[in-house]
Amino acid sequence: MPDHPTIVLVHGAFADSSGFTAIIKRLVSDGYPVVAAPNPLRGLSSDAAQVRARLQDISGPIVLVGHSYGGAVISAAATGNPNIRALVYLAAFVPEEGESAQALVEKFPGSTIGDSLKPVPLADGQVDLYVDPRVFHPHFAGDIPADEAEVYAITQRPATGAALGEPATGAQAWHEIPCHHLISGADRIIPPMAQEFMARRTGGQIQVVEGASHMVFVSRPGATVALIEKAAQQ
Repeated sequence: MPDHPTIVLVHGAFADSSGFTAIIKRLVSDGYPVVAAPNPLRGLSSDAAQVRARLQDISGPIVLVGHSYGGAVISAAATGNPNIRALVYLAAFVPEEGESAQALVEKFPGSTIGDSLKPVPLADGQVDLYVDPRVFHPHFAGDIPADEAEVYAITQRPATGAALGEPATGAQAWHEIPCHHLISGADRIIPPMAQEFMARRTGGQIQVVEGASHMVFVSRPGATVALIEKAAQQ
């Protein structure tokens, strides 16, 4: 529909865009154009540059949605783009300049990420990080069926250690663009206290989904779509 903004979805680490399937179907059914932007997961500044390039190819208003590490990416990628109507963060990192995902997740107790990751050394001296499939369900996706979590564990894409440790640089878009936050109340990756800390300093609207895991957009597609459409309509 011509009066509907384009919804751009940016996945986080240890995932790909396939996790957005349920919410894409609902958004499209409601008349929204949708783009699932690839997130390389190689480095925060380079990932943001790739998403920024994709955004520049979209005409008209945009609602930009990021999950987890994707929140840090959209916070950088949206800067300077007048078409961005709103930022939606799903169990996401919302860094200030100088903060990294790693530093923010360590700021509050309750994360299992340190016990979940398996490093794979790369030829250039870097490491790819995966969530160990043995703990993917309880740590990452505790409120979805075990057989579904197994598929997400198998299809996950790694993030480099450099990406998760790279501090945000430059102005962050959440200072200028209206924000909406979906906080997963039983998150074992980004503790809810950390999510609330980041959300509150944006001055944005906050919704807590009690009992939701880090994959809140998979387990609670209705609440996720409702928040995205609310952001699109304001």
